[in-house]
Amino acid sequence: MENEVKFGIIGLGNMGTQHMRYFHNGKIARGRVAAVADLVPTKIEAIRSAFPGDYATFDSGDALIDSGTVDAVIIATPHYSHPSLAIRAFERGINVICEKPAGVYAKQVAEMNAAAEKSGKLFTMMFNQRTNPLYKKMREFVQNGTVGEIKRVNWIITTWYRTQSYYDSGSWRATWAGEGGGVLFNQCPHQIDLLQWITGMMPVKMQARCHFGKWHDIEVEDDVSAYMEFENGATGVFVTSTADTPGTNRFEILGTKGKMVCENDKLTLYSLAKDEREFCKECKQGFAQPEFTVSEVKLDGEYPAHAGITDNFANALLGVEPLFVNGLEGIRGVELMDAMLLSQWLGKEVSVPVDPDLYYKELKKRIATSKLKTTQDTVFDLEGTYGNKSGGARV
Repeated sequence: MENEVKFGIIGLGNMGTQHMRYFHNGKIARGRVAAVADLVPTKIEAIRSAFPGDYATFDSGDALIDSGTVDAVIIATPHYSHPSLAIRAFERGINVICEKPAGVYAKQVAEMNAAAEKSGKLFTMMFNQRTNPLYKKMREFVQNGTVGEIKRVNWIITTWYRTQSYYDSGSWRATWAGEGGGVLFNQCPHQIDLLQWITGMMPVKMQARCHFGKWHDIEVEDDVSAYMEFENGATGVFVTSTADTPGTNRFEILGTKGKMVCENDKLTLYSLAKDEREFCKECKQGFAQPEFTVSEVKLDGEYPAHAGITDNFANALLGVEPLFVNGLEGIRGVELMDAMLLSQWLGKEVSVPVDPDLYYKELKKRIATSKLKTTQDTVFDLEGTYGNKSGGARV
């Protein structure tokens, strides 16, 4: 490997093209693209035209992995194939960056994680939102006790508006057989990952209402409202949709010492003069409230986004810096998304994590009646879609 990591990009759709772009623009100091792969020849031709260079091309991810031309792969294919491609790479001694989500159902992600651990190779998830100074600061405020013990978590994220043409752009999109889910599995994996990463907590109970094809002609969910309970007694609400316009992106974490509100790429901190639990027990006035101050939090550093994860990965492989995102953590978000869908399918509250075999059984029922579309896959121009710093990639 010497002083440069040779990467292979598997999948040249919307996200694969974006990965190719930042390599082409010189954003990865210690890495280069040595190979690309896609099942669709026209996508390879488009990449060759847009990004000239000295790299090999392959007609499948398996062929690229077996070629021996790369040290690491970036998997940017449809969701179901993430674990199988990663497992093949680990078995061939290749390091892996996996796009979100880690998979569609926790059972397959657990198999991927086991293969990663057995191989001893480096593994990360493309959780680029974790590199955002805004979210890093929120996590810091939770970890250092600035907001006290968490009581409530609310996130409404509906800035994912999609037209029918978006869903018609790929034969696999918005189908149970091809994508395995809708707004949860395509647009929201970053937010669902951040929710547990920032709070440091996983819900223990989940009740959700997921609406399938409510606003679009699709099989999967395009409108979700979920209620969560955590082990410490905190509660949470997560709301998302691809049909709201103008949409909202507001993330609140309320604790015993204050509240954080993330909205419009700004972080506002409400700091109580006294811990609410202490104030509640000691104050003799029934309608009194603890005093508080309000401040806009100054954020430190730049937001390197996707290139930041890949650059860190290359540096970690070469021993320059520690790995920022442990790929094994990708299963947590999948467990939360699985719980939301299973709650709807069963019509009741579920424990988290859900029984992986039960979820897979229910998913297979939907796959059995799923209909892949005959449309020709389209790669959209995503330039400018990453401008919303706290919104995430919108693919």
